[in-house]
Amino acid sequence: MTSARFLVVLDADSTLIRNEVIELLADEAGRRAEVQAATEAAMRGEVDFAASLRSRVSALAGVSIDAFKRVRARVEPTPGVRELTATVHARGGEVGVVSGGFHEILDHIAPTLGVDRWRANRLAVADGSLTGAVDGDIVDAEAKAHWLRAWAAELGVAPRATIAIGDGANDLRMMDAAGLGLAFNAKPAVRQAASLVIGDVDLREVIPLLP
Repeated sequence: MTSARFLVVLDADSTLIRNEVIELLADEAGRRAEVQAATEAAMRGEVDFAASLRSRVSALAGVSIDAFKRVRARVEPTPGVRELTATVHARGGEVGVVSGGFHEILDHIAPTLGVDRWRANRLAVADGSLTGAVDGDIVDAEAKAHWLRAWAAELGVAPRATIAIGDGANDLRMMDAAGLGLAFNAKPAVRQAASLVIGDVDLREVIPLLP
């Protein structure tokens, strides 16, 4: 059984990376503006995340899976992410990411940034194009908290030795489940609920807080 001294779990979009991947995909459908507005409402906690995600994904119907390669090329890692993950590993910790985004992008990006394990949503595909539906269960706020707890248990990490980092309302349960919940590049409601707020959009700011 793998073990670790501590566990750091991050959100992906606007935390691990600077982008909102669903907005990049919506660019491919010519519908970025409407999807961007819906994403912002969901991150502020104004609407149910799962219902919002299904609605936004429906706007992607007809987009070719060739778009994944173009979107991956546009993804920008958040400043300091590689330094953070390298320091976590040097101190005997593990890095997880649990995302309301998509495996089709994260499976390629996460390993290059030093992430050890990750979970995200999958997009349904038919005949080489997106159908506009999510394939399988949606990774929502409760799922994020579940994976933080499950990974900690698997690694033998006590809850107090977990750190959760997120920006949106759907990260709040994960942050509450962690020993330390950090608001990063965050919406007002998340900043108010967090243990600490990271002001600069630079993940190196987390390093002094590591065990």
